[in-house]
Amino acid sequence: MRLTESLTPAIVICWGCRHNRAPFRSNFNLQARVALFLLALCATGADARLVVMHGYADYTSALVWVQADAPVPIRIRWLTEHDGIEHETIVDARAADDDVVLARLTGLAPGARAAYTIEGDGDVKSGTVRAQPYETAQDEARDVTIAIGSCFFLAAAEAPWNASTYGGGYEIFDAIADKAPDVMLWLGDNLYFQTLDEFDPVSMAARYRRQRAHPALARLLVAAPQLAIWDDHDYGPNDADMSYGLKGESLALFRRYWANPSYGLPDAAGIFGRARIGDVDLFLLDDRWYRSANKLIDEPGKTMFGLQQLAWLRNALVYSRATLKLVASGSQLWNRANRFEGLNHYSHEQKALADWLLAQRVEGVMFATGDRHFTELLRIARPGAYPLYEFTSSPLTSRPWANPDAAERDNQDVVPGTLVGKRQFGLIRVTGPAKARRIALESYDQKGELLWRHELRAQDLRFPRR
Repeated sequence: MRLTESLTPAIVICWGCRHNRAPFRSNFNLQARVALFLLALCATGADARLVVMHGYADYTSALVWVQADAPVPIRIRWLTEHDGIEHETIVDARAADDDVVLARLTGLAPGARAAYTIEGDGDVKSGTVRAQPYETAQDEARDVTIAIGSCFFLAAAEAPWNASTYGGGYEIFDAIADKAPDVMLWLGDNLYFQTLDEFDPVSMAARYRRQRAHPALARLLVAAPQLAIWDDHDYGPNDADMSYGLKGESLALFRRYWANPSYGLPDAAGIFGRARIGDVDLFLLDDRWYRSANKLIDEPGKTMFGLQQLAWLRNALVYSRATLKLVASGSQLWNRANRFEGLNHYSHEQKALADWLLAQRVEGVMFATGDRHFTELLRIARPGAYPLYEFTSSPLTSRPWANPDAAERDNQDVVPGTLVGKRQFGLIRVTGPAKARRIALESYDQKGELLWRHELRAQDLRFPRR
């Protein structure tokens, strides 16, 4: 059976897939069948031509992203372990979509795995995905680990920077995979468009293809579901704003190369959206599509996020019942000392958001940001309310800021010991009983060694009771 869609990339949904049921009398037989399934399907395969990435997984399905070297049929088979049903679909990778397909592996049960095999272009890839567990009892809560990072620079021959000094430390991606996170959240500058790419969508797409196929990424891409937002360098030129003429092409590429659960709203374009991981809600913000120029006069109407996105965010935060509401942005939101890009240069919008969070009494909110080429944890005190924490995690492989103390020497909001100018990634761990959750914020260097750790209780992100 062959299914194709007109979307970019081609999306496969197993509504009409072939499937077979084989009875099993024990978990042992089921596990043995899964092993044989993978062994038989992986018996063929030559040089690696397929790149595979795991996208968002919900309670009953999981997205799998695939890119081939050329337009070819891609055959995808998966065995849902909880019931032993084999599924199969075939979809054409098309040149118009950069030979990318996005498959939704359906038929999973909450918390159950599916073993998959992908064949095409003379290559075979296999692995497993897992649907999210569905906790129904109020006192149930599973541990959740979220990896975060930003600024993945991969030097090219035409780049104006020296590859040996600006980009490096690619072993960091294996270090992240070693931590076995439940999700990897890319916080923007996930690649760096060059000046030569700025007005050429074909060149932009080639940059994406080259970056995604980097060998150092291969293990991380299938170690956990990948979610992403963008910042200026993977949106367009340096410090790009709403005026960028190829923003539509850039959005199409972002949607093609990432596998988030959603992008924007029917009446509001962009990459913003929400994802659920256990009892954590991720609010993925778009800091570019609606952004006024940084150097516009800072007056009412100057915006970083836009009215439609901010209206969505306010409603989504109020709707959420998550223990932790993690708001992710490519640019910093609460750094009052930032002389570069940040919401502090949109002071009316920043104040309106801060005032609303207080008036609405939204609990459990924390922020994750990138961009700065150093890591820090900000603690913004609010009289009569819990403090706002912002975990900035940067860079992954770009050149770190050699002396971040010079940038933050007057910033009293930095939590002592968390300002580090090294290539690094972050982990946000949510653990403990449902009624006494703990939140650990951790920073690791490119080899996976701990740089700092700061722990909170979930109740530390709640308003004092009246």
